[in-house]
Amino acid sequence: MPPPSDLPLHDAHAKAGALFAERRGQPVVGSYGDLAGEYSALRQGAAVVDLPTRGVLEAAGPVRLKFLQGMLSNDVAGLSPGRGCRAALLAARGSVQALVRALVEKDVVLLEADFDRVLPAQKVLEYYRVAAPVRFAPRPVAVLAVAGGEAGAVLRRAGVEAPAEAESHVPASFGGEPVRVARAGDVPGGGFVVHASPQGVRAAWDALLAAGARPVGLDALDVRRIEALRPWWGDDVTEENLLHETGLVPELVSFNKGCYVGQEIVARVDARGGHVSKALRGLRLGGPVAAGTAVTVGGRSVGRVTTAGVSPRLGPIALAYVHRDHFGAGTAVEADGRLATVVMSFDDAGATA
Repeated sequence: MPPPSDLPLHDAHAKAGALFAERRGQPVVGSYGDLAGEYSALRQGAAVVDLPTRGVLEAAGPVRLKFLQGMLSNDVAGLSPGRGCRAALLAARGSVQALVRALVEKDVVLLEADFDRVLPAQKVLEYYRVAAPVRFAPRPVAVLAVAGGEAGAVLRRAGVEAPAEAESHVPASFGGEPVRVARAGDVPGGGFVVHASPQGVRAAWDALLAAGARPVGLDALDVRRIEALRPWWGDDVTEENLLHETGLVPELVSFNKGCYVGQEIVARVDARGGHVSKALRGLRLGGPVAAGTAVTVGGRSVGRVTTAGVSPRLGPIALAYVHRDHFGAGTAVEADGRLATVVMSFDDAGATA
């Protein structure tokens, strides 16, 4: 793993008392030592989270939208500058290759994805490009998330009118450094992402803190993701998954567009009622477990925990893939020898606002 000092915001994190951790070889901030306070900021206040696990691939060229329309699961062809969508890049056999946020600018399309998917996605896109006049290149970008009930107010106090529509985005600046702010459907609670240059991200970070945001680590964000059933690449979605298994089809797929790579599999599964052998579900747990823990029934494995945490509001919870024989809401299973209950919504399972 690269040392945490490689993070562009390392000094800011250290000053705030960060406890560093690792995600798939990437240094990250796990927490700042106060999970309950960070969780509260993500729900009722405003939180800013460093996302060094995100990267950006830039698509340029005169047919970039037409080409991406034939590659991504959502409808990008009709997006005007300042609009965007979330989508999946699929293999021909339907497995997920990347989850992306496509942000349309005047001359380019920005594809925000997990950091370890940027280069593989570029290879896939270039493989299908053939002679099409479209070019792809990674863009050096640092990504922040801004989340919580007061996230929009914090952005306004920092001088940015928060985008209202899903994945819409606006250019802005913090401390004279240019940024792009996008509404982010994958950030729990209707949050935002901020794209800044690695050199300018400190100005964005400082401006958001000055406007009232609290620094929050990925441990608390994971808890909020679980509560909102928000799967992320690497933790909950990999190349082993079909899109219907993830629960993201309503958000990432347009059934009104033309063909795209992997479309036949998506359409076939959907025509059969979306039935898959396993699907991502929430779990109310009898005790804390780790990611990778087997979900069992009668001692037999029927699934696997992908993200786990302890919610100050709900106690131990997790996201997990569960076999279709056991993924109905209210089904009793076990994780690490403790009783667990499958849920389709944590609020429906007894949570309070």
